[in-house]
Formats: sequence, structure tokens, C-alpha cells
Amino acid sequence: MSNKPSFIKELSLPAIAAPMFLISGPKLVIECCKNGIIGTFPALNQRTSEGFEEWLVQIKTELDVFEEQTGTKAAPFGVNLIVHPTNPRLEADLKLCIKHKVPVIITSLGAVSQVVDAVHSYGGLVFHDIIKKRHAEKASEAGVDGLILVAAGAGGHAGTINPMTLVAEVKKFYDKTIILSGCISTGRDIASALQMGADLAYMGTRFINTLESKAPEEYRQMIIKAGASDITYTAAISGVHANFLGASLAAAGITEEDLKKDVKVDFGKELDTEAKAWKTIWSAGQGSATIDNVLSVAELVSKLKSEFKAAIEEQITLLEYYPK
Repeated sequence: MSNKPSFIKELSLPAIAAPMFLISGPKLVIECCKNGIIGTFPALNQRTSEGFEEWLVQIKTELDVFEEQTGTKAAPFGVNLIVHPTNPRLEADLKLCIKHKVPVIITSLGAVSQVVDAVHSYGGLVFHDIIKKRHAEKASEAGVDGLILVAAGAGGHAGTINPMTLVAEVKKFYDKTIILSGCISTGRDIASALQMGADLAYMGTRFINTLESKAPEEYRQMIIKAGASDITYTAAISGVHANFLGASLAAAGITEEDLKKDVKVDFGKELDTEAKAWKTIWSAGQGSATIDNVLSVAELVSKLKSEFKAAIEEQITLLEYYPK
């Protein structure tokens, strides 16, 4: 574990609640951290850098009060930064992360050594999301502390590679923290991620269906009703392939022909920006097939812990029979 963060062993579960566009806010992050898992949010969920700093102060203040009152150490929190020329706020938001010493920075759409060095300057860690080996190699060269392997079936901008293969391929050359994303909705799934060789599980869709998320109730109910085959993988919405709830695509009047295109489709003013599109066209992963309720974060983490423990104990009993 020398190349892995020490806080992994201090978590109540080896899990990260993924930063979800328009869904993750301070309330969700704070409750995750209080319950012993890493809570994260995208900086761009706040419309301005000033508002983003207000969220950072709120999260830090509430977690400090929690630790003082309970004597229990909260899990670290993280911020997702879009490292791409199309993000005009990157420099300002990164400066705020440095100012407030955000423990974990999750970078997307570009692994840049200058950003990694800036975060390392105050002792922070950088986890970078990838969907294929080539992206992982570039991120490794940039010096990131962990790789988020976004495998087939994950919500949002997902890849198409089987998680077992992706983990095995990356571990051949990367010995730092491996975080696995894709269809992880139960404690058994978290245990399976660790069995495959990951250090942490990355969970998005499951945390949409929490009381503390910013998702509208209709969104949560659509996830409950969805099976794996109700998730549509398309580039038509943003120009980059992502997984969406088919029912929300249909409700927006998007046709099967539109969805087959490999480029962003012009849907008119109603959906002319990614923010507008994702507000009414809802993302989810295939893990929605095992989600049938809406829980508080505390209730969900408790449930996940029980499932995780039971799954590990079942695996241990197999040693009585195998190998022969």
C-alpha cells in the first residue's frame, strides 16, 4: 500500500460517491464524508467561482464541526475539475482548490502535469478518469495519484471495455490507486471491484437515488423503473458517448435515428448547451437495474456495509472447498 493513500484504510467502505453534473452538491458530499466514504462534486455545479468557494467553505466548516462534536474523523472530500480549453474557469477554480487545500482533485478530459504539480504543492491527491489504456498511460506520465477506470455500463461519459479486462490491463503498468467505475450499486459490487484488483469503488447512479442528491423526484423514479436494457449509449447529446435513461430521451422527443449518430445533434435552443441538455435528459448507468428505492446517505452506506461484509464472508467460506 506504499503507493496508495493512507486514508483508504480509514474509510468505513472503500468507496467514492462520484461527482455528478447537476446532481452533487454540498449536502450530498457532507453526508458521504460523515458516513465514512469520499464525497465529491463538480466545480461547475456552482455557476460561478465565487459560488464554488462558498461551497468549499460550507463543506469544510460542517465537516470540522462534525469532527469536533463527535470525535470521529470524516472521510476526505473531492472536487472534479474539467481540464480542457473549453473550461474558462479552470485556472480560477484550481486556485481556490489550492487555497482551501481540497484533499482530492478528480480531473477529467485531460491529465496535465502542471495541474498535478499544483495539487501536490499543498499535499492534495489527483485522481484522473480514463476509459482506455492509452488514456491511462498518459495520465500515469502526468504523475496522477490514482486512475478512475470508467468501464462499460457506467453512467455519464462511460467507456466500452469490460471492467475485469480494463483493471487487469492497467495494473500491468500502474501500481498506484485504482478506482473502478461501472454498474456498482451494491455492497457486493464493491467487494467484486476489490476482487478484480481495484482499491476503491466509484459509485454514481446509486447516489442519485439518495435524499441528499439534487436530483428531481421524477429522475429518481425513472431510475427505479429502469433495467439495464433501458440505458442508451449515445454521442448525440454532447458529442461524446455517454449513457442516458432511454425514457428521458424519449420524453425529449429524440428519435432512434438521432441516437445512432456519432456526433452531437442540433436539437434547437431547448437543448443547445450541455447544461440544458443534461437538465432534462438524465444520465444513469446500467447499475440502475438493481436500484429500487430512495434512501438517505446514512441508510445507504449502512446497507452497503452490510452487503459488503456478507459478500466477503461468502468468499471466505469458498476456501473450504476451493482450490481442490
